[in-house]
Amino acid sequence: MLFMIIEHFRNDDPKSVYERFRQRGRLAPEGLAYINSWVTPDLARCFQVMECDDRALLDQWMAAWDDLVDFEVIPVITSAEAGRQATPERDL
Repeated sequence: MLFMIIEHFRNDDPKSVYERFRQRGRLAPEGLAYINSWVTPDLARCFQVMECDDRALLDQWMAAWDDLVDFEVIPVITSAEAGRQATPERDL
């Protein structure tokens, strides 16, 4: 399952997040895959796509960062999957 994670850096402090990342890495448990991320130009938020089969892995990862980041978690599907769901083939 794919998740869009919106990270809001607490106290408008991205520096603490990036320092921890440099020191300790992503801190993702085995089975949680980082796909890609984008950060707003003002360094206030990060939009990150993560993938895992067990939501508990995502919660474990967020717990390692929750002192520095407030999280929004949105389950998502790919555009291709949305297209298949929106226009399923009809039985002929």
